[in-house]
Amino acid sequence: MSYQPDEYKHVNYLWDDAVADKLDPVENLVYRSNKLGEDQRITNTGGGNTSAKLIEKDPLTGEKVEVLWVKGSGGDLRTSKKENFSSLYSGKLQALDKVYQNYADKGYKSAGEDRMVGMFTHCNFCLNPRASSIDTPLHSMIAEKHVDHLHPNAVISVASCKDQEKLTREIWDGKLAYVPWMRPGWEAAKVCEETYAKNPDIWGILLGQHGHTNWASESKTCYDTSLWVIETAARYIEQHDKGANTFGGQKYQSLSDTARTELLREFLPVARGLISEKVKFIGTVQTDETTLRFVNSVDAPRLAELGTSCPDHFLRTKIKPLYVEFDPQNDSLETLISRFKTGLEKYRADYAAYYEACKRADSPAMRDPSPTVVLIPGVGMIAWGKNKSESRVTAEFYNCAIEVMRGAEAISEYTALPVQEAFDIEYWALEEAKLQRMPKEANQARNVVVVIGAGDGIGKAVAHRVAKEGAHVVCADLRLEAAEQTAAELTKIYGQGIGVAGTGISSCGPAIALAVDITKRETVQEMFTQVILAYGGIDNVIVTAGVFIAEGADMNQNDNIFDLSFGVNVKGGYVVASEAQTIWAKQKLPGSLVLTTSVNAAVSKKGSLAYDTSKAAANHLVRELAVTLAPLVNVNALAPATVVQGSNMFPRDRVISSLAKYDIAFDESESTEALRSKLAEFYAQRTLTKKPITPDDQAEAAFLLISGQLSKTTGQVISVDGGLHEAFLR
Repeated sequence: MSYQPDEYKHVNYLWDDAVADKLDPVENLVYRSNKLGEDQRITNTGGGNTSAKLIEKDPLTGEKVEVLWVKGSGGDLRTSKKENFSSLYSGKLQALDKVYQNYADKGYKSAGEDRMVGMFTHCNFCLNPRASSIDTPLHSMIAEKHVDHLHPNAVISVASCKDQEKLTREIWDGKLAYVPWMRPGWEAAKVCEETYAKNPDIWGILLGQHGHTNWASESKTCYDTSLWVIETAARYIEQHDKGANTFGGQKYQSLSDTARTELLREFLPVARGLISEKVKFIGTVQTDETTLRFVNSVDAPRLAELGTSCPDHFLRTKIKPLYVEFDPQNDSLETLISRFKTGLEKYRADYAAYYEACKRADSPAMRDPSPTVVLIPGVGMIAWGKNKSESRVTAEFYNCAIEVMRGAEAISEYTALPVQEAFDIEYWALEEAKLQRMPKEANQARNVVVVIGAGDGIGKAVAHRVAKEGAHVVCADLRLEAAEQTAAELTKIYGQGIGVAGTGISSCGPAIALAVDITKRETVQEMFTQVILAYGGIDNVIVTAGVFIAEGADMNQNDNIFDLSFGVNVKGGYVVASEAQTIWAKQKLPGSLVLTTSVNAAVSKKGSLAYDTSKAAANHLVRELAVTLAPLVNVNALAPATVVQGSNMFPRDRVISSLAKYDIAFDESESTEALRSKLAEFYAQRTLTKKPITPDDQAEAAFLLISGQLSKTTGQVISVDGGLHEAFLR
């Protein structure tokens, strides 16, 4: 009862003896975990856990002891490293059962059962600080060296059927025992232990509404068994697949890619504003064929209302999604918005009723009643989360839920977890404690910040500054390759996040790069369209793009310079503001716009007539926009002076020209940055603070203007110039 590596059709066989055989036992466990996690058909992001019982040397006694290495709480099989695994003395873990049995309040879902999780730390081996998973007892009590506990779509499909016990016997021919749904914990582990003791020849256990656990004496054999369990279930489902009649067949047709994009551009900001009643959310859009087959189907409303099955799923997706009745071929955008509003109101009322009906005396307060998954026929799925990573994971989990429903409906009838059981997971004291332990969100964690001019200089510094505060950063620039470099830097520092969902640009992480020419409205529109598809909307827009061109001596020849200076420095800011305003108006969420002007706007001097007058016009543009966009959007300006370092306004030839103009000694062989430093130091001596002005100084001011700390400041120009008294307001 096994398959050869090349016979697998529904999972990827990734084990490589040449790699695995060179690893020590703990590294081998990590390897097995990573290989299982690489295939999303095997387990979802953050879900499942693996373990190995290994002989280690006790650091205190020097004796050989058995240690349970098990993936810790919050870890992800695909990305886990050794430090993501807990290590516990097996003997001490087993001894904990005596402690538990002496509790007066022991039992399923009891306070005593929950208390056992806190006891795990008393069993830690070598002071390992990794928090242990709630499934640790399961791995401890199964009397085999290697154990995998997974949540594969194919297996959960069986576990979610109305006749799951019968199907367990039929599909796996007695090699898997069956245990009805139980919330993970000490009691569920005891039931699995007893089941294995009574059936020593089984290879694993199907856990109702949950997933499966299997084991082996060798790591590779355990991996092989895991794949066998999944492949066997998937083949059974394939044999019963309903083809065109899946989910009752198709009721609606999908919109074309162009029509869908146009609709989402208009709808997503509205939806984000309405969803964000209490706190802001970031969106992920899923429009692949599998998702569309479900949302377009006859059975989608019925199945969506039933909700998800596996507890790993609905902790992200909530007990059910919001399905919006919409005919993509005949209904208008206005109809979609109207039905979404009505559906959202009903969803929140239903959720409040669910909470009231199921709450217990010690239940935590009701959480945000808004849906995290929205399904729209012809369009697809929109998932919402507190950040991009969470919304991608939410979308991924509902992708899994769709596959679970497909499999269950193919072989039987899909059944969701009982409502009270779902509530007791969602509002479990241990889950609440986990939420309370999470670090405080950063200032910009739920914000989408568009930085135009992010390719270098001030813009690059601003992108880094807001990313440090947790922002989702859109790095936009005339030069796409420069924007991509900045986005890559941010991704290297802060990561891509977890989750493997999202279609097109919506599969992105917290930083993206886009090309834009702010003098051309169509490119600004396209940029914002991509931002909306990526994140669902915008919050803050910071424009650092600008142009400086010195005029020639003949004023009659400077027309083009004036056109370009005013086109970029004035009209560009207006174009960006007017396009952003259409999004802010749909969201109805507070926003902020920061333009970059210059202290030159207030200082009359020779040699930069077009630049200085365009910046003076930009200063007044700020005031006009502040009036126009009030009260929803604050508009302010950042006015730098002589920011030489890293600025494309100070290329090498201009720096050399300025050094020569001010009779500052230099050598042509010096690097551009060394020459810039000399010029920056010269400019610094003309200020009151005597310090060079850097891009980071400007970035700090830009962040301050969007941080909320100056929420009642609008229409103002903030100078960051080191103290140029010539630029003082007159």
